[in-house]
Amino acid sequence: MEKEKVIEKTVEFVKQNLKDNDSGHDWWHIYRVWKLAKHIAKKERGCDLFVVELGILLHDIADYKFHGGDKEIGPKKTREFLTSLNLNPKVIDHVENIVRHASYSDTIEKQKFKSKELEIVQDADRLDAMGAIGIARCINYGGYKNRAIYDPEIKPKLNMTAEEYKKTDSPSINHFYEKLLLLKDRMNTKTGREIAEGRHRFMEEYLREFYKEWEGEF
Repeated sequence: MEKEKVIEKTVEFVKQNLKDNDSGHDWWHIYRVWKLAKHIAKKERGCDLFVVELGILLHDIADYKFHGGDKEIGPKKTREFLTSLNLNPKVIDHVENIVRHASYSDTIEKQKFKSKELEIVQDADRLDAMGAIGIARCINYGGYKNRAIYDPEIKPKLNMTAEEYKKTDSPSINHFYEKLLLLKDRMNTKTGREIAEGRHRFMEEYLREFYKEWEGEF
């Protein structure tokens, strides 16, 4: 099957599987990171764009946050789908590994799998957790989980282990300090770092304004 046709079928598969997800983890999240990943891939050398596209399209096919913490459902669905398309086994293995290791929690401790393609997928996904979109996704997910927006008596949990991170139920503003503001320095690629700089500054400005308004300042 031609690569373009494989991508088309993958887009259809992802849209169908994510149609009931919250708006921070739906098809439009995939759409945004897909565009980012292609942009980064074109700027960076030594990557397989086909693997990057499949990896980014499928990276949230069964996010553990919506499946009781089970991190194997996504890789399993990925392998089953790509196998049905009769793709090269090496491509299937690579994409499955990207899906298994793309999430932020997998990078808190020593990462077991590495590739240029995974680095690009991670950067694109992290960039969508930053800036204006990242703030909107953060607040939206907090509401979805019925969490407080902010509670000054609850301090951010810093230096969490991967397991602690996956189980945290901190207020949404704490998430900036527990993840979002850490992303700039965890980008893998030069292109990712360049884009992250502006989004990071925007989040810092947002927090300054948030705290002013919280205290009734103007």
